[in-house]
Amino acid sequence: MLPPLLLQLAASPPASSLRPYYLALNTDLVGGTFFYSMFALFGGALFLFLERGNVPRRWHASMTLAGIICFVAGVNYYYMQGMYFNTGMGPTRFRYVDWLFTVPMMCAQFYLLMRPAGAQLGSLVRLLVGGIWMIVFGYFGETRDAYWAIVWGAVSTLGYLMIIYEVWFGALARLANQSSDVQVVRAFTRLSYFILIGWAVYPLGYMTLPFNVFEALHLNRNLIYNFGDVINKLGFALVIYDMARKAARLKKAKKQAAKRELQPFA
Repeated sequence: MLPPLLLQLAASPPASSLRPYYLALNTDLVGGTFFYSMFALFGGALFLFLERGNVPRRWHASMTLAGIICFVAGVNYYYMQGMYFNTGMGPTRFRYVDWLFTVPMMCAQFYLLMRPAGAQLGSLVRLLVGGIWMIVFGYFGETRDAYWAIVWGAVSTLGYLMIIYEVWFGALARLANQSSDVQVVRAFTRLSYFILIGWAVYPLGYMTLPFNVFEALHLNRNLIYNFGDVINKLGFALVIYDMARKAARLKKAKKQAAKRELQPFA
């Protein structure tokens, strides 16, 4: 005779305990954003991996990293949407696991762009420390005593300010100002605006926690985070892809011009 626990595991779950996706998607806006975000991120990852061979070698590392970011986020959204649909709970731990990996990788894009211009390893270290600091203390704010959420949020903001300083005023910003590579400078500038403006979505979601500034607005934190993730991760990827393709077209045009100059006059 099986122990009671095994009997419970073997028994079929009641129909009311699970929500079929095809029904939930019609009535649950938050659940829909989990579901469609997963497909958008997986699709972005696949697209970037397939297009990697169509850009100059200079951009291969950035394209690969952008694809990995989207893929890791897509995997996490697969588990987050399953947890949300089946339990109705917000997948805070899964979300912060996602951010713990993807945010430092997004920060590393700035270093990869400036590495050929002489970016030092110290810049990468500062970006990684700032990203990890921001995520770890943000997680404490969302999972510990709600009374201390504002304090943890303030501590987390120090990591964000470290990133802002490095990409706007630090060594990487100075290299970008001195660079003669127009496509790299444009990519660096646009990604910097994503950090400054796009990432502002996350403090907005954080401040909907109890005893925070926007608690009275009754905004759904998961909805805000889901839109923020898709906009920022795919936005980062599209900036890299757009600049890489422009670099490829410029390289092709230069080759064609050089070939015409070598041809004898008719």
